[in-house]
Amino acid sequence: MSSRRLQLVWSIKQAPQAVIKVAFASTDRTRVNQHFGAAEGFVIYEVTPERATLVGVAEFAEEAMDGNEDKLAAKVDFLEGCAAVYVMAIGASAIKKLMAKGIQPIRVNEIDAVDELLGEISRAMSEGGVAWIDRAVAVQNKQIAGDRFATMEEEGWEG
Repeated sequence: MSSRRLQLVWSIKQAPQAVIKVAFASTDRTRVNQHFGAAEGFVIYEVTPERATLVGVAEFAEEAMDGNEDKLAAKVDFLEGCAAVYVMAIGASAIKKLMAKGIQPIRVNEIDAVDELLGEISRAMSEGGVAWIDRAVAVQNKQIAGDRFATMEEEGWEG
């Protein structure tokens, strides 16, 4: 089976103040239950302090746990733009590839519900105190500030 992907793109005039994309390695789209390298599926959400919205789903062919480094590239590419990915387990080479793309791998100790994790992420975006979320929000705020000045320049100056 080849991989299948679905990504939703929203067109809105005014984006919320802070939005981060987070992925979850999951076969059923409700629990984190997959090792990154052998993951058969990922779900991606855009998370704000108020809500989480499903924006992408990927399904990959069943892979052996070891011996096929090529399997990582397609998964890392699908996660482009995500601030983090939650997994049950992950190998060192996958961690290196994700970190090079600015994606924080987060290992969970037991099967965790995606909805609960999304709630924790939303709360942390409001309250702060989680290092990777604070970094992701800071990067986004910096980009928004830069975009604001670019927009003003495009509009021109009237004096």
